[in-house]
Amino acid sequence: MSDSLPLRLVLASASPARRKSLQAAGIEPDVLVSGVDESLVVADRAEDLCLELARMKAEAVATRLRPADDQRTLVIGCDSVLAFDGEILGKPADAADAVRRWERMRGRSGVLHSGHCLIDLAAGPRAEADQQNPAGRRAEAVASTTVHFADVDDDEIAAYVATGEPLAVAGAFTIDGLGGPFVERIEGDPGTVVGLSLPLLRRLLAELDLRITDLWTKVAPGNQSIEPLG
Repeated sequence: MSDSLPLRLVLASASPARRKSLQAAGIEPDVLVSGVDESLVVADRAEDLCLELARMKAEAVATRLRPADDQRTLVIGCDSVLAFDGEILGKPADAADAVRRWERMRGRSGVLHSGHCLIDLAAGPRAEADQQNPAGRRAEAVASTTVHFADVDDDEIAAYVATGEPLAVAGAFTIDGLGGPFVERIEGDPGTVVGLSLPLLRRLLAELDLRITDLWTKVAPGNQSIEPLG
């Protein structure tokens, strides 16, 4: 392990998909919802918007936590938006909005951007060395994936929107739920579309002198034992 202290990862998101992605990778996060009002943030570029929202979520949770002497706490904030046809699309306003979006998106493609902000709340010398940033050391970046939508018909759109799933997600679609059949293919990391890119998380951890294997729990999916490496 890169640090002698045990690690705790706090996910600043209510998204079940993000939590499941971490759990499937052998990481059991604590969840603390940020409560950030996303409507207050405006940006011209999708990449800037999702990163600023991810930063705000991580900071909001980080400021509610205290560094511990016997534990190293990390906070990960994420946010996703779809760049489509020159617009930035977050969650639909309502069912009618979701229907209109799918009528435009079908048979076409967009780029799903997911911002990631990782904050290290380490106590002691590491934190003291970063006095200008009281929320802790951080690493942040955006992952982007091109999504090609199927040419779905009106009945499929109506049925999908009626499930309520597209109302709760950026871009009004998923690939790991009922919306999966309506996405023909993607170009990039599937985790980006789910809302949390594990390869990017690995790189952000490396910027904080950590390895993703440091976050593995003793038991992973399938009940196989995982021992810390290094």
